[in-house]
Amino acid sequence: MVDVVLMQGFSNLMYLLNLALIVFSGFALVDAAIRREDGYRAADKQTKPFWLIILGLAFVVNLIFPILSFLPIIGLIATIVYVVDVRPALRSLPGGGRKRTRGGSSSDGPYGPYNGGR
Repeated sequence: MVDVVLMQGFSNLMYLLNLALIVFSGFALVDAAIRREDGYRAADKQTKPFWLIILGLAFVVNLIFPILSFLPIIGLIATIVYVVDVRPALRSLPGGGRKRTRGGSSSDGPYGPYNGGR
């Protein structure tokens, strides 16, 4: 009876860890997708398509394989590298490395609004 309870608890723990790993890699994938392409070059990191492919593969592997196999561990390492190294470098850039969501005025120049020479 105790064996069944312990195995059920271990199974539940592995399920929760697998779910957390899927959420973590999904977060990193979405975060990498919303960052600007030139931000990766400015931060002197790999390109945006490189990170999208790596993090996308990590996400899919986490969906398919159980957490105790070899491939999810490699995906976890890639996700941790992105979150600990690449993401802070992108966030330190002006604008946070994110795509511009607010549209400016049609008279806005590269250094702010154009006031007509006044």
